[in-house]
Amino acid sequence: MPAPDRTRAPRTPAPDRTRTPAPRTRAPHPRALLALTAAALLLPALAACGGGPAGAGPGSGAPAGAASPAPTGNVLAAVGRQPALAKLLPADVRARGTLRIASSVGAPPSAYFPDASAKQPVGLDIDIADAAAKVLGVRLVRQEAGFDAILPALGSGKYDLGTGNFGVTDERRRTVDFVTYINDGQGFAVSRQDTGQKKITSLLQLCGKNVGVGAGTTFEATLDAQRARCGKAGKKPYQVKVYSDNGSALTSLQQGRIDITMSTINGLRYQASQPAAGVRFLGEFQRLDVGFALKKGSPLAKPLQAAVDELIADGTYARILDKWGVRGSAIRHSQISPPELAARHPAPAR
Repeated sequence: MPAPDRTRAPRTPAPDRTRTPAPRTRAPHPRALLALTAAALLLPALAACGGGPAGAGPGSGAPAGAASPAPTGNVLAAVGRQPALAKLLPADVRARGTLRIASSVGAPPSAYFPDASAKQPVGLDIDIADAAAKVLGVRLVRQEAGFDAILPALGSGKYDLGTGNFGVTDERRRTVDFVTYINDGQGFAVSRQDTGQKKITSLLQLCGKNVGVGAGTTFEATLDAQRARCGKAGKKPYQVKVYSDNGSALTSLQQGRIDITMSTINGLRYQASQPAAGVRFLGEFQRLDVGFALKKGSPLAKPLQAAVDELIADGTYARILDKWGVRGSAIRHSQISPPELAARHPAPAR
């Protein structure tokens, strides 16, 4: 969700990855059930939408249950085409006036459907992409796509760009380009009834537990790569259970089928702010840059980078992050495919 990643990575195992025998459970979860799960989570918030301040949303400091699932206020109203930046677009894109975007729609605050009847997704990813398109003077043709299908489709030319809270990793940078717009990362959460679990600072704390993750995510890759550590420490290995979306992982956590879930920092914070979710956030584990995903060598990288920097400079960027309660994920300027954040700022030895 979960999210963000979602900060996600390709599912191809690294050559040196060691695996211990452990069952991997994939739980399919149709969109209809996801919508019902989301609606159940957000019902307490919907009741408070009418009287709250404009733009109140997750992380706004409102009382528990008062955060709106779809914050009000048009923070993009003042955004307009910047001719100098529009000229950076390839000639064919300027001629057709559109960009084809694949959006992975999962959970708030990244991208989600605010209720079961919604036809258009909302969220941080949606607002950032829409704002960048307005700066460049093009219209987005958005198509909902499965998270693990987007990156391969970019190489085929099916889409011009993709969003899905994609974390920038060194492994991904080999085949995909990114234009960064926030940083998010990896975190853990447990059921609110689990009062004994402390903040996760080492994966050895997961030994013997059932851990839920999303398919194709950096969370799955991180846990798979380190799976042998428990055995080397003389402990029972953790079991990784893979889910197609955040909603199904949350349901498993609520029902006790998994002990802990690993997902995006912003997504887990949001879930923890919703009383109906019954989730307790355990804190940050590792930060990652997040960006638009593009075909390797795409000529759209520089125009999108310039558009994000323009949004940062004119204040629109801050208004979008405030709307979704994620000011802590702000970046100072956009970058094109920077090295993995963890590699630039190594975490303490674990």
